[in-house]
Amino acid sequence: MAPVTAGNPYEMDLDPRGLISDKPLDVYLNDHLAGARFGSDLARRLAARMGGATMNALAAEIEEDRQTLQQLMDRLGASRNSIKEAVTWIAEKVSHVKLSGFSGGHREFGLFMALETLSLGIEGKGALWVALADVADHYPELREFDLAALRERAEAQRRVVEAERAGAARRAFTGTGVGAGR
Repeated sequence: MAPVTAGNPYEMDLDPRGLISDKPLDVYLNDHLAGARFGSDLARRLAARMGGATMNALAAEIEEDRQTLQQLMDRLGASRNSIKEAVTWIAEKVSHVKLSGFSGGHREFGLFMALETLSLGIEGKGALWVALADVADHYPELREFDLAALRERAEAQRRVVEAERAGAARRAFTGTGVGAGR
């Protein structure tokens, strides 16, 4: 570990002890953990807004995936970046205004933007599982996780969100469809 003042901030990450991790895998996992927190909170908000068993189940799965990532990081001994986690929590709270649609007076557009954000996050999560599977031969701890099943689950989650996103896009941009003007 190097002191806080060393290195390029784009290549290193602060860990909770105030040190910088120079391990690219730790940086990558912390980036995804931050995204997972944002995605889990966003999915929970969308489930509350949209209702329905499908969205509630999706939010629960996304939270399970976040917990799996935390377990994976613990198993690898990856340092945690508490600063990044805190900034992500704040960003998620600030995003409520934009993704609710209240800032522009268009709730359906806010719903569309929230679903698109979640969809892109799920795509990134799928890429995480693929990247980890690609390096699992170098990290025996990764063999304890069914990375292929996690990738498949991310693909299924994205299909669900994309179906909702497409309907929200129609309503947001044309004012037509069920729930227009929510």
